[in-house]
Amino acid sequence: MSTDQISSFYQMNLSRPLLKAISDMKFVHPTPIQANAIPIALLGRDICGCAATGTGKTAAYMLPTLERLLYRPSGGAAVTRVLVLVPTRELGVQVYQVSKQICQHTDIQIGLAVGGLDLKVQENILRKNPDIVIATPGRLIDHLKSTPTFGLESIEILILDEADRILDEYFAEQMTEIIKQCSRTRQTMLFSATMTEEVERLAAVSLNKPVRLFVDSNTEVAFNLRQEFVRIRSDKEGDRESILAALVCRTFREHTMIFVQTKKQAHRLHILLGLLGVKVAELHGNLTQPQRLDALDRFKNKTVDVLVATDVAARGLDIQGVKTVINFVMPATLEHYIHRVGRTARAGRAGISVSLAGEQERKMVKEVIKKAKNPVKSRVIPPDIIEKYRDKLENMESQVAKILKEEYEERLLSKAENQANRAENILKGQNDPKRPWFQNTKQRKEEKERLSLKSKPDSKISNKSKKGNDSQNNKKKKGRDTAEDRVNNEITKVAMLQAKFAKKKNKPKKIVAVRDEDVSKSSGNKKKKSLFKDLTDTSNKNAKKLRYEANFKKKMKLKAKGGKKGQTFGKPQQKKKK
Repeated sequence: MSTDQISSFYQMNLSRPLLKAISDMKFVHPTPIQANAIPIALLGRDICGCAATGTGKTAAYMLPTLERLLYRPSGGAAVTRVLVLVPTRELGVQVYQVSKQICQHTDIQIGLAVGGLDLKVQENILRKNPDIVIATPGRLIDHLKSTPTFGLESIEILILDEADRILDEYFAEQMTEIIKQCSRTRQTMLFSATMTEEVERLAAVSLNKPVRLFVDSNTEVAFNLRQEFVRIRSDKEGDRESILAALVCRTFREHTMIFVQTKKQAHRLHILLGLLGVKVAELHGNLTQPQRLDALDRFKNKTVDVLVATDVAARGLDIQGVKTVINFVMPATLEHYIHRVGRTARAGRAGISVSLAGEQERKMVKEVIKKAKNPVKSRVIPPDIIEKYRDKLENMESQVAKILKEEYEERLLSKAENQANRAENILKGQNDPKRPWFQNTKQRKEEKERLSLKSKPDSKISNKSKKGNDSQNNKKKKGRDTAEDRVNNEITKVAMLQAKFAKKKNKPKKIVAVRDEDVSKSSGNKKKKSLFKDLTDTSNKNAKKLRYEANFKKKMKLKAKGGKKGQTFGKPQQKKKK
C-alpha cells in the first residue's frame, strides 16, 4: 500500500496498546509526515525527514519506535535501546510527556535527562537502564562520564529531533562525542523543520542509505497566518517599548507570545507589563529550570495571558491556542522568523504575527514580503497613543529601578549563602566530587571564546586607552540606560548573529564522496554520464565511440598546427601497388 492511500492509523499495522493510546489522545488521521515516516521506520530504514513545525514529528518517530520495542526480548536484563536527542530542555520535557501518553498502555520505561533538573533523581533512573532515554547533549555527556552502568553501546535507534539546531556549531563537539559512543549498527532518524547544509552533510556521512522525506521544507509561514508590520522611523527607535505596551494593553491581551533577542530585555518587559496590570510570565536562560517549566505551564493553562521569551521558546514547542506572536526586533534570519511565528496558526488554526521593524531591518521585511503568499498588512498606531504609553513607562522607571535593585541584592545574598554552605560542607568533609567532562578546562574556554558573539579585544591597544575605555564604561553603567540604548543592544546582537551566519555560509564546503551511479540525471533527454561505465564498458559501440573521440581530438590539434589539406584519420590508407 502506498503512503498516499494511508488515511488512518489502523492501516499501519500498529499494536493494540498503541492504537488505544492514539484514540485516547484523539488522533484521527495521520499527518503527511506521519503517513510517510511510520511505515518506513517500521522496516528499520534510516530516515532523513523534513516537515514544517506543528505537523506531528514527535508521533512520527515515536510510534514506530514503540512498536519495535514491544517485541523486544522479555525476561533479560534491562537495556537502553533508544536515544532521543533534543536541543532545548523545554522540548525534551514536551517529547517526554507525549511519549508517556503514547506508551501509557505498555510496560516500556522512559527516562529524561535534561539540564537544570535534579541530577541524583536522573542518575537513579538511568542506572535502571530505561528502554528510551530523552536527553539534551550536555546533560547526557555528564551522565555518561559520571553515572556507572549507563552507556550507549546497546543503542539500536538514534533519533535527532530538530536536527538543524542540534547539529549547530554550539553542539558540534558534544554531538561528535555522543555519536562516537553509539552502536554502528543502529537505525538513525533525523527530523527537522528546516533542512540545512549540516543536516545534509550528516545524512550523507552517518546515515546508511536513508529514505529522504521532504513533506514541507518549512520555507514559508502557515497559510492561515496574518502577518503585520509596525514601521518604526530611525529617530523613533526609543518608542519600541511604548509601542509594544500599546499593542499588548489595547489589542493583543490574550494568549500572546513576545519574542526578544536578549535575556535582559525579556526581564525588563516582564516587569513593565506586570506594572501595567498584564498577567505576564518570562522564559529565558537566566531562570532556573523549574522556573522555566512553571512559566510554560502557567501560559499553557492560561493562568497568564502573555509570555515574554527569547529564542529558547521558538523551537518545537507545541502550545495550543497561541493567538498572537509579537517580535520586539526582527530575528537574524528568515528561518528564525518562520520558527518564531510558527508558534501560532498551528494545525489549521488562524493566527496573527506583529513585528516591529526599524530602518535597519528593512532587508528582512522585504524577504518576508517576497515569500508571503497572502498580502502583508501594515499596522499604524496613532501618535497620541504612543505618547500616552511613553509617559506611563517614564513614570514607572523609578519602580523598575527599585525592583531591579532588590533582585540584585537578593542574588548577592543567595550567592553568599551558597558559598557559606559550600564552605561548611568542606569543613564537614561532605564536599561533592568534581564531575568529569570530555574536554579539559582549556578546551572548554577556547570553545567558548570561539563561539562567543563578542569581538575579541585588540592586543595593540595601550593600557592607558584601556583604562580610559573602562572609566567611560563605568560612567555609562552609573548613568541610566536610555530606551534607544536598550533597542540598539538588541539590534547589535541581531547584527552580530547575521555576521556570524554570513561568515559560516561563505566558508568553503566540505567535499563529500558520492557514488557515481547516484548522480542525478542531467536536464533534457541526454543520458547521465558515468566515468565508471565509460571505463568498464567493452562493447563494440563504446570502443568505436572512444576511437572516434580520440581521432577527432588529433584532427583538431593538427588543424591548430596547420596540418596538410586532405589528410584523413582513422584506418591507415593502403599503398597502391605499382
